[in-house]
Amino acid sequence: MNPRSLRGRTRSVDLALVKASFASRPSGLDPALRTLTGLADHSVLWAIVASALAASGGPRRRGAVRGMLAVVGASSLANGVLKPLLPRDRPPAASVPALRRIMTPPVSSSFPSGHAASAAAFATGVALEAPLAGLLVAPLAATVAYSRVHVGVHWPSDVVVGAALGVAVALSTRRWWAVRSTESAELGPSGLAPALHEGEGMLVLVNPGAGTHNSEVVADVAKALPRARFLEPDADEDFIAQFVRAAGSDALALGVCGGDGTVAAAVAAAVQTGLPLAVFPGGTLNHFARDVGAVEVSVTADAVTRGASSRVDLGGVSIDGDEEILFVNTASIGGYPDSVRLREKWSSRIGKWPAAAAAMVAVLAVAEPMQVEIDGRRDSVWMMFVGNGTYTPGDQVPMSRPSIASGVLDVRFLRAHMRLSRTRLALAAMTGTLGTSPTYRHLRVPAVSVRNLQTTVAVAVDGEVAGEGRAFDYRTRPSLLTLYGTGTADAPRA
Repeated sequence: MNPRSLRGRTRSVDLALVKASFASRPSGLDPALRTLTGLADHSVLWAIVASALAASGGPRRRGAVRGMLAVVGASSLANGVLKPLLPRDRPPAASVPALRRIMTPPVSSSFPSGHAASAAAFATGVALEAPLAGLLVAPLAATVAYSRVHVGVHWPSDVVVGAALGVAVALSTRRWWAVRSTESAELGPSGLAPALHEGEGMLVLVNPGAGTHNSEVVADVAKALPRARFLEPDADEDFIAQFVRAAGSDALALGVCGGDGTVAAAVAAAVQTGLPLAVFPGGTLNHFARDVGAVEVSVTADAVTRGASSRVDLGGVSIDGDEEILFVNTASIGGYPDSVRLREKWSSRIGKWPAAAAAMVAVLAVAEPMQVEIDGRRDSVWMMFVGNGTYTPGDQVPMSRPSIASGVLDVRFLRAHMRLSRTRLALAAMTGTLGTSPTYRHLRVPAVSVRNLQTTVAVAVDGEVAGEGRAFDYRTRPSLLTLYGTGTADAPRA
C-alpha cells in the first residue's frame, strides 16, 4: 500500500474515532480519566503499583522490577527518540469538551503516545514474571492508554503504536534477563523409598536458626506427618555428624526443614546413611527445593506416605586431593561467591537479574584475576561457576535449572586475559550478548579440574565457604540421592 494512502486512511480513522469520543455525553468518567492520566505522568502511577507488587515478594516482585525497567526503555524510546524524529500535531484543543481538558496539555509531538508505551511496557513486564498479576494490571494500563484519547491529547493511532512499542520493549528484556521457569527440574528414575504412614520412621533435621518461616514449615510438617521425629542440632557442632548419629539404625528416612545450607547438610547425611530424603523448604534461600518441585509441604508429605521418590544427581568437589565435598546447587571459586552474596543481599529490593548484574560489576571492579589451568589449559579468569545439573539460559545469568539428572556439571567462567575484559563483560551482560563474548565460556561436562597457579583461593559450596586450596577436582555424581517426590509440581505464580 502506498505510504501516503496509508497515512490518509489512518488520519481518517483517527478523526472519526476522536469525533465519536468527543461527541459522547459528559459523565462521571471524565474527571476520573482526567485524574488517572495525570497520575500516569512521569510513570508515577506505575511506580506506585510496582511498589505494591514488590512488597508482596516472589514473582510479583520480579515482575515489578522488569515492568519498571521496561517503562524506562519504552519511555526513553518514545519520548527521546521517536517524538523528535516523527513530529505530529496533537488534536485541536478547541474541539476537546471542557470537562475533559487537562490543565497543562503537552506541547511535544503527538506521535507516539509515551503514556501508552509506558503502560503497555509495565503490564507486559509484570505479566512475563507473574501472569495473574499482569492480568490484573492490564485493564489499568488499557484505561491509561485510552485516557490519552479521552482527554484530547493524542490520536488513537498514537496510542496504538505507543502500546505496541511498549509491548515490544518489555518482550525484548528477555534477551538480557531471562524469565525464570516455573517448571520443576527433570529428575532421574524412580527410587526405592519406603512408604511411611504419617511419617513413622522419619527423622527430620530442623535448622534452629532459619527464622519464623521455618517454624511455620515445621508446624505444617508435624501436622502432615505426626509420627515423624524432629532433631534440632546443636549449632556449635557439625550438623551432618549429629544427624547421622541421631538417625542410628532406627530411621527409615530423613527429612529436612530449612534453606539450602541446611539441605546440603541433610543431603550429605542421607548419602552417608543410604536413606531417602524429604525436603521441606523453610529457609531464606530454597533453590534446591524449588528446582525439585518441593514447594508445598502437603505435596512432599503425600509422597512420603506413598513412598514416591526419584533419583537426583549431586556434584562433588575435592580440594587439594582431600575428601570429596558434595553439593546440591553450586561450588564456585574466585569472585563468584562474593557476587552471589551481594546478589542475594540486593535481590529482595531490585530483583535477581539486576542484583546479579550489579553484584558482578561491583565484584569485578575490585577483583584480581586468577591464573589457572582448566583441564590442563592455561587461562586467566575472574571467577568460575560450577553448577550441579544443567542451568539455563546458557548465554545469560543462569535463572533456571531444567535438569538434575543429566549427568553433567554446568561450568561457566569469566576470562581476564584480554584487554578491557571487565568492561566487555559488564557490557555483554547488560546487552544479553554473553554467549558471543570472548570473555565468557560455558561448558557442560561430567568433570572438570582447576589448578590455581599462583596462590590459594576459597571455594564456596552451596553458598558457604567450604575451604581453601589450589587444586579443585569437580565431578558429577549421577543418581546418588533418593528424594521423596516426583519433581513434576509447578511452583505457584501470581
